[in-house]
Amino acid sequence: MKLFLTSTIAVFALFISGGCPKSCGMQTGVHFVSPKDGQTVPETVQLQFAVDGKTVRPAGEDVYDQTSGHFHLLIDEPMGYTETGIVVGEDATHIHYGKGQTQATVTLSPGKHTLTLQFSDGAHKSYGKDWAQMITVTVGGSAQ
Repeated sequence: MKLFLTSTIAVFALFISGGCPKSCGMQTGVHFVSPKDGQTVPETVQLQFAVDGKTVRPAGEDVYDQTSGHFHLLIDEPMGYTETGIVVGEDATHIHYGKGQTQATVTLSPGKHTLTLQFSDGAHKSYGKDWAQMITVTVGGSAQ
């Protein structure tokens, strides 16, 4: 009984410290609901985003709350994510969804593109690689 109680306490302590979710099989991070990786899409493509393990909130709200944030879309970003703690830039290929949006429409040129979904805090500071997902889509041909 003592061993069981000690093991249970250790697992619980690891979980609340943030060290367990992925290793314990719990889903955390961001992902594209659509499109899917490798999909052929039209030039104007509908995107849907999701996050597990944090709450979506508009930028500026709870700036220092590390349990919430909002999405950014990085188009053809060579690194594939923004380093932890770095403010995600904003331009034609770094799009902020600071109102807490979980879907958007973007227009892409024909060809192959990488799309990275990056989750960031209320001050636009990136949660890093663990809170990013990169997919590749091809624009043109027949959309799947």
